[in-house]
Amino acid sequence: QVHVVESGGGWVQVGGSLRLSCTASGTISNTLAMGWYRQTPGKQRDLVAALTPSGSTFYADSVKGRFTISGDNDKNTVYLQMNNLKPEDTAIYSCNAGGLFYDGIYDADFGSWGRGTQVTVSS
Repeated sequence: QVHVVESGGGWVQVGGSLRLSCTASGTISNTLAMGWYRQTPGKQRDLVAALTPSGSTFYADSVKGRFTISGDNDKNTVYLQMNNLKPEDTAIYSCNAGGLFYDGIYDADFGSWGRGTQVTVSS
């Protein structure tokens, strides 16, 4: 089994920044991708950003230019740097480790989920 833990969430004012971390432990292939999702009450969980072992990245249109995903392979960790935060960024951010990414589509069902970390942006 793969254990996934997120951290770094919190409260921030509009225009502020946060950096989320996601660490995966257990049996996981180094060839698989990792992704960040977010979900608000009453809405679907949407992909925010994804990172492949080769360094390819994907960003949702709503966060392009503001969020950056990066990784540390030695630590099995991915980060999500979030800048210029807006109230609409408020959500529970969850990490999916070990997914498949192909042609701009991330297959989260193949990976393992963390419990999520709350991000709140206040105006």
